[in-house]
Amino acid sequence: MVNMGIIGTNWITDSFIKSASMVEGFKLNAVYSRTEERAKLFAGKYNVQHIYTDIKEMARSKVIDAVYIASPNSCHAEQAIEFLNNGKHVLCEKPITSNIRELRALVEAARQINVLLMEAMKSTFLPNFKVIEDNLHRLGKIRRFFANYCQYSSRYDLVKDGAKINIFSPEFSGGSAMDIGIYCIYPIIKLFGMPKEIKASALKLASGVDGLGSLILSYDEMEGVIIHSKITQTYIPSEIQGEDGSMVIDRIDGPRKVQIYFRDGRIEDISVPQKEDQMYYEAKEFISLIDAGKTESSVNTWEISCNVMKVLDEARAQNGIVFKADSV
Repeated sequence: MVNMGIIGTNWITDSFIKSASMVEGFKLNAVYSRTEERAKLFAGKYNVQHIYTDIKEMARSKVIDAVYIASPNSCHAEQAIEFLNNGKHVLCEKPITSNIRELRALVEAARQINVLLMEAMKSTFLPNFKVIEDNLHRLGKIRRFFANYCQYSSRYDLVKDGAKINIFSPEFSGGSAMDIGIYCIYPIIKLFGMPKEIKASALKLASGVDGLGSLILSYDEMEGVIIHSKITQTYIPSEIQGEDGSMVIDRIDGPRKVQIYFRDGRIEDISVPQKEDQMYYEAKEFISLIDAGKTESSVNTWEISCNVMKVLDEARAQNGIVFKADSV
């Protein structure tokens, strides 16, 4: 049995708990929030007795073996290192840190203390992502990876009204690339490795972060084209183009339907059934790795997380987007 603590009391933590509760060996045993009232309210939904408003106290606690971190991006590194240093396994929401410097510190801590550190990028654990990996060879020579994730944020309306919102703030390491562009970047890095060249553009909001942007990732014999936005909405899928056919993916952030369109006119649906609660698969991986005494996932490896963070750092540098965490 793995006793888990939760940091964050928002919709993503509810989704994680719902999914993880289907995994044998998972037990929610502690909740953290900045206020006792919110911690009690959230813990009450799941009959959890242990609540904390002090991160250090929670990290030292004997009632948890591991923690799921779903706080604002800028808090990830400091919170994760506290738990790692106290011998707790860490599953941290994407993006796992604000920059590569922070991530390298976490990896070094996990390596030295011999505990598990994993980025909670759900999509790469899905059965339909495995289908994508297993069928790439059928497309012939791969020439283009096109990933599209544009989702209008309801919180953008608050920003336009003058409100300060974490996910649109450089103080909290927010912006479109960090929040949803990463769902496009992670798969291409996992499937094809680190690009030779990165070109990035962005529409920079008055708050100091990107509202939307695009990247071109150049490889020896192919290119990656990534489009992301939190201020517009998309209605088109993503696609991997080969010389013999193209693979059309309904949602790059969580593939459910995957089809191959061959040049001879054939269309093949290669989708497989998977659970509606997509975070189940990352939770299962995390619990399984702890049970096996592993410190690193073979799916979401430290190298992949580091390479994704390098791309995000470079994109920000090219667009003049600076986080508070960069100067710490």
